Amino acid sequence: MSLTSSPRRGALREINVTPLVDVMLVLLIVFMVTAPLLTSGLQIDLPEVQASNAPVKDAKLVVSITKEERILFGEDDVTANIEQVLLQNPRVQKEHELYIRADKDARYGVVARAVAAARSAGVTSLNLLVDPEEQKP
Repeated sequence: MSLTSSPRRGALREINVTPLVDVMLVLLIVFMVTAPLLTSGLQIDLPEVQASNAPVKDAKLVVSITKEERILFGEDDVTANIEQVLLQNPRVQKEHELYIRADKDARYGVVARAVAAARSAGVTSLNLLVDPEEQKP
């Protein structure tokens, strides 16, 4: 055989993209199957809670409950008359939204009283605020 003659008559001038397309389709299918498995919902393990920070729209619509069983609406102490305060508050009546932030050592009965007062005041969007726990590696 000489250098000028070869079994091939010309060099391969085009790249075969079929294997590349096959690999990309397999990767696409793998990502489509595994993506829904990677998302996780809110995981609550009382009394410790793992959650992400949720932005509070307005601090004036926050009911805080201390471990001394005091109920605060914004900055005002409304322990004795929370039901009346929520019924008479124009923002609560207009927006039907309220945030409840309770101390982890607060009694369940006090928190339940605040939730019941909010429901009787017509609150339809009731949000419980928690401090997110540090993620452990």
